[in-house]
Amino acid sequence: MAFDGLFTYSITADLQQLVTGRITKIHQPNAQEVILHVRANGKNHKLLFSIHSSYARVHLTEQSIENPAEPPMFCMLLRKHLEGGFISSVKQLGFDRIIIVEIESKNEIGDPIVRQLHAEIMGRHSNLLLIDKEQNKIVDSLKHLPPSVNSFRTVLPGQPYLAPPTQNKWNPLLVTEEELATFFVETKNAKDVVTQFTGFSPLHAEELLYRMTSASNRVQCFKEFIASFANGGTSPMYVLADHKTYFSPIELTHLHGDMTAYPNVHELLDRVFFARAERDRVKQQAGDLERWLQNEIDKLALKTKKLTKDYVRASKLDQFQLYGELLMANIYSFEKGVKEVTVINYYSENSEEITIPVSERKTPIENAQGYYTKYTKAKNALIMVQQQLEKTKEEITYFEMLAQQVQQASPGDIEEIREELAEQGYLKLRHSKKKKKPVKPEPERYISSTGIAISVGKNNKQNDMLTFKIAKRTDIWLHTKDIPGSHVVIHSSEPDETTLREAATLAAYFSKARESSSVPVDYTDIRQVKKPNGAKPGFVIYFEQKTLYIDPDEALILQLKKQS
Repeated sequence: MAFDGLFTYSITADLQQLVTGRITKIHQPNAQEVILHVRANGKNHKLLFSIHSSYARVHLTEQSIENPAEPPMFCMLLRKHLEGGFISSVKQLGFDRIIIVEIESKNEIGDPIVRQLHAEIMGRHSNLLLIDKEQNKIVDSLKHLPPSVNSFRTVLPGQPYLAPPTQNKWNPLLVTEEELATFFVETKNAKDVVTQFTGFSPLHAEELLYRMTSASNRVQCFKEFIASFANGGTSPMYVLADHKTYFSPIELTHLHGDMTAYPNVHELLDRVFFARAERDRVKQQAGDLERWLQNEIDKLALKTKKLTKDYVRASKLDQFQLYGELLMANIYSFEKGVKEVTVINYYSENSEEITIPVSERKTPIENAQGYYTKYTKAKNALIMVQQQLEKTKEEITYFEMLAQQVQQASPGDIEEIREELAEQGYLKLRHSKKKKKPVKPEPERYISSTGIAISVGKNNKQNDMLTFKIAKRTDIWLHTKDIPGSHVVIHSSEPDETTLREAATLAAYFSKARESSSVPVDYTDIRQVKKPNGAKPGFVIYFEQKTLYIDPDEALILQLKKQS
């Protein structure tokens, strides 16, 4: 991960626009994220703190994140101490991955107080702490660390605040030219740079050394490199190279791949974590639902295997009928007590002989009737097994579609999927003490580059609502061809080519083929989309479609969302 001390340096510079801003609202969407709404310089901003072990970060965000009905205790505490307060400073501690946001506020009786939010961006050790500056005491934190867990520092309410241990490294802002000249007199590798200087990740160490290969003055190159991270970076960059993603506030000249520049570091981070962080939020809320769906799919797959075996056995009914008829035709050619009878097969072109097993305890006519009985049972069993197989395959398709929807849902969509399963008789809903008002499913809204509205159903309830209630008969409907995915509607009867392709990109992205390329997407008029009688939610048939082939593009999805 490139969120190192250098990236923190750029983020701290980007957050200077919040200084003197007033904190208007505070939300905590989940156990690992806090959002401050700040009004500064005539604009509204959202400052996101995340302590996720893989996606820990601090930055301004333009994304909308859903909040729980009841705020957690830490959120209530932050509201008590910080809401209405003014941000007096945002600074980086040393050159480490620690950002301190200082807020001037008032207590319950109106006396001025100063509180600090310390965001420690350190992988699985990341934390967010509220500090009483005057007493240097911890008011509370998202993670608690008792002495039994961390012998160096205790992170509990009321305890003195102690910063994480510093490493014996050089601060890139304070290192002297003499020290730099001595260090770089010999050729270094990335590990040497990471070991010697605070704030360097291997990615930025590689970039520095690559630039030094063409520099006449290594000391000057180092100073210019560090300076390029000031003021939010020179060219925030997202790079896809060798099937891996990289990001940095500066241009990564040592990498060769698809590069996308962004106007600032916070838009870059929104791009980097747009899908990953959303997926993690959903996983927290819907982990049990994902497991349940997978268990059902596994059980149905096993049932299909057994039914297929039964179907193969039942398929022998033609043989039972043949044996019965041949025995009846040769009823006087054998007697009770034999174990098998060899007769001529009159139904074969070559009229070859065939040996039929019989019961020595039964008479010839009883043996013939026994095969007729087996034929009748097998015929009935074949019909039942065939029906069961079709029903089982339908359920597998249904659960696979729901599993795909859960993977790509936003946290708010999960409850609607649970409700649907309850309505279909598969699940029992958890009973809440508070009665919730019924809420209409709300498909997601996007705006195309040419200004035309596009809607996307993120689950079956939203799909049915969008296709059969919201959309007009002349609107354009899109769906991935033979692939589970969302219903997408362009709210126009004659959309331009750009809008059509962007809507198709949405259909491909919100489908099981998200990670594929050249995804087939069908489109037709809404009036050509029908729901068969008795079909499960989300299932439709459609006619007179045309097909586009699209590569899913996450950056485009983010852009269309921002325009909405």
